[in-house]
Amino acid sequence: MITINDNLKGKTAVVTGGGGVLCGAMSMELARHGVKVAVLSRKEENAQEVVNEIKKDGGEAFALSCDVLEQASITKAAEAVKQQFPDGLDILINGAGGNHPDASTSEEYFMQEHLEDPDVKTFFDLTEEGLKHVFNLNYVGTVMATQEFMKQMVGRDNGIVINISSMSAPSPMTKVLSYSSAKAGIDNFTQWLAVHMAKENIRCNAIAPGFFLTSQNRALLLKEDGSHTARSGKIISQTPMERFGKPEDLLGTLLWLTDEKMSGFVTGITVPVDGGFMAYSGV
Repeated sequence: MITINDNLKGKTAVVTGGGGVLCGAMSMELARHGVKVAVLSRKEENAQEVVNEIKKDGGEAFALSCDVLEQASITKAAEAVKQQFPDGLDILINGAGGNHPDASTSEEYFMQEHLEDPDVKTFFDLTEEGLKHVFNLNYVGTVMATQEFMKQMVGRDNGIVINISSMSAPSPMTKVLSYSSAKAGIDNFTQWLAVHMAKENIRCNAIAPGFFLTSQNRALLLKEDGSHTARSGKIISQTPMERFGKPEDLLGTLLWLTDEKMSGFVTGITVPVDGGFMAYSGV
């Protein structure tokens, strides 16, 4: 296996949500540059698939089950990581996240007649369980995972935390109330943590992907024949580059933020990788 960036070779990383499309690609890219990667996913078999790809290409990685909604699960995973990386941890990517139907409305705009339609889920139908699940998964889970894994960075030079934000953070998307609130919280947490950990030289930044096709959103964005749904049509119309992102579109930003030689004075920012979505006013 040919490593490309010697500045990353030999470093250690934990990637939560590493069994997913985007963070799986990030895990594989870090490994390609010689980083030893702990790939974490709620379903260990998903993480193992990523690890298998890494090992097939000569990289070093191992899979762990970790549910960021459960403190005991995070603690157990952190203990396993410490056994594998006894000298400490260099990189943490907080990629675990997602949505839930009970935290999303079915329509973009509320109209009074929706109250009489059993097929329409309004703001008034969102459940406490659904709202808490999504907020805890995306925000609280990120904070708790950072608490556990960042302990293994203390005392080492140039620790790096990368959170995963969203286009919903600076401007909330319709329908996804709790998800948007949680991702706005991620941007705020990223800034807070960057300041709090600055004296230990632990840098904290976030990546905000634009609209990427993943296993979680594919059914919402594509019809069975592969054509765009109405929602994805709106997204593309507001994206100047007129396409969805590809996992590899995130990797340059990932490498920049994880290499202290390139971004050693960068902390507390959220980098949009969005094809121009945030820059476009719509006219």
